[in-house]
Amino acid sequence: MRTDFGYFEEKKLGKPYDVKLLRRLYPFTWPYKIFFAGSILLVVFITLLDLSLPYVTKIAIDRYIVPQITPDKFEKRDSAQHKTGHKTGHKTRSLKADMSDPEIKTVVNNYPDLFKIDGDFAYIPFDKLSRLDKKELAVLRKADLSGITGITSIFLAIIIINFGLNFIRIMIMEYTGQKIMHDLRMRLFTHIQGLSIAFFNRNPVGRLVTRVTNDIQNMQELFTSVIAFVFKDLFLLIGIALVLLSINLRLALVSFAVLPFVVYASIHFSVRARDAFRDLRIKIAQINTRLAETIEGIKVIQLFLHEKKNYHNFARLNHENYLTGMKQVRIFAVFMPVVELLGAIALAVIIYYGGGGVIAESISLGALVAFIAYMKMFFRPIRDIAATYNIMQNAMASAERIFQILDNRESMPQPVIGPSSRFSSLEKIHEITLEDVSFGYVTDETVLKEISFKLVAGETVAVVGRTGSGKTTLINLIARFYDPVSGRITINGIDIKNYPTSVVRSKMALVMQEPFLFSGTIRDNIRQGKTDISEEMMEQVLKTSNCKTLINRLPEGIDTILSERGASISSGERQLISIARAFANNPDLIILDEATSYIDSETEHSIQEALFNLMKNRTSIIVAHRLSTARHADRIIVLHKGKIIEIGSHVELIKRKGLYFRFNQFQMSQPSTIIR
Repeated sequence: MRTDFGYFEEKKLGKPYDVKLLRRLYPFTWPYKIFFAGSILLVVFITLLDLSLPYVTKIAIDRYIVPQITPDKFEKRDSAQHKTGHKTGHKTRSLKADMSDPEIKTVVNNYPDLFKIDGDFAYIPFDKLSRLDKKELAVLRKADLSGITGITSIFLAIIIINFGLNFIRIMIMEYTGQKIMHDLRMRLFTHIQGLSIAFFNRNPVGRLVTRVTNDIQNMQELFTSVIAFVFKDLFLLIGIALVLLSINLRLALVSFAVLPFVVYASIHFSVRARDAFRDLRIKIAQINTRLAETIEGIKVIQLFLHEKKNYHNFARLNHENYLTGMKQVRIFAVFMPVVELLGAIALAVIIYYGGGGVIAESISLGALVAFIAYMKMFFRPIRDIAATYNIMQNAMASAERIFQILDNRESMPQPVIGPSSRFSSLEKIHEITLEDVSFGYVTDETVLKEISFKLVAGETVAVVGRTGSGKTTLINLIARFYDPVSGRITINGIDIKNYPTSVVRSKMALVMQEPFLFSGTIRDNIRQGKTDISEEMMEQVLKTSNCKTLINRLPEGIDTILSERGASISSGERQLISIARAFANNPDLIILDEATSYIDSETEHSIQEALFNLMKNRTSIIVAHRLSTARHADRIIVLHKGKIIEIGSHVELIKRKGLYFRFNQFQMSQPSTIIR
């Protein structure tokens, strides 16, 4: 027996594979390269605007709020200066007033002892401004007030423009991300539909649902945020570093001393977060698988009182998911405060050295304020880059599993279709031949052994045998759900592999024991994508398949919406709809997997009549569990342990008194018995 069940999560995700995955995602982004380019261009402008805000604040403080530090030309050496050893020409903060303004000149003349005049300008020490009246101070500083008004307008304009550009960028990236996810989801869905039945036998439904839903959704932030923010954060880091170095080289270098610790913390926690994200994806897939199995098997669970054990199994998975989630939370709970702490240390260093510089008059107050603002900005992209890296790892964990499905090539090999192709179409099935066909689902476990027979157009062949003899496997090979391990199957003398599977299956219809109906209307279930069925044709299909009684009983008729798997109607009614679906396809070959095995006698009569209409003038293969079904076939194939041991009509096989004869005798003594 196979034991791996396709559980491909065990492979580890590492950095080299991250790069490989990014390269593989690139083709999905290429159709939207213009949008990415536009977004990156917007990011450049937004970054420049972000960088300008602290510098505008610096200008407002140094030029208009706090006067510049200027050499004092007017104070002479006095006795106190001689005693303290200070020299003339020391620096002081002074307000420069333009005396060409009559109002300012009046204020200057009112306080001759406070102002020092130098040509058309008057200077007043900043610490003496408090001696002026508020109105006089407003007159004296009206140029500063006007400048602050202008600076404020510029500040607000930058914020508004920044808001507008950010809105446009977000809309562009969200649109692009949604389109890429749409394309990726359709690519994955199309690929899954084309995979062989063997793949689905090994992979639970919940896992595949997780790939198409959760894992694709996890890719959204990679396309909508990560790509743009990586550029923005890098531009912002470089821009802030250059601005800080230009404002004050020494203070900038002192501030950068804490950066190695920040980089180390970011790398350390990002690596741990990557593993946590990956474990979380595995646990979510396991929960989805368990939930899907519970819903599909709820009858069995309730019948065998399995609720308690199933609850404990789910509780264990849910607890493991909780622990994994808390591991991720703990990583971020430590990382974010660590970065905040390092940022606070950097600010403390700036305040200490920068404040000393302001006191020593080697740096302006506005420059110090700008430095603090820039350093706060500097740590924001560092946090963002670390968080972005974790988002990317989450997306890479999902991309890993998405591409593991896309890399799966378990689909039926298709012939090369081109102008010179001879077998790309199939007008009609005249004969089907099996030549020494052998098959096994796994190595060293043969299910069918050297099967050979021919089925000609219009013939009805029944296949009988005990459970495990290979009856269902035989029809799976004819429908090309699997290919033989050895031997070959031909249609009209041509190997079935030389036809596209879509061409072969378009000429066949399969009516199973337990028919599968999709959620939707009865009409859609019958048409199954065939839009060329007219109302007249549909009416004929309903009549010959004995569905009219069912349709007339339902309030919405043929447009009645069925629940999932057609659970809202009986099994017999589902079977009639599946027969109508086969009629609508107008196949050359009908394959019946004993469509009346679980039907009551009254409904069975209606289904038998519909099947008789369906098989009329068509080639048919019947997997018969009741020999009453097989006895009317043109030929009966008796399978035993994967081999054909008898072929002939009912009468011929009864005369031989072989295995079929013993089956018949047994069922005659127990009429309700079905061969299993």
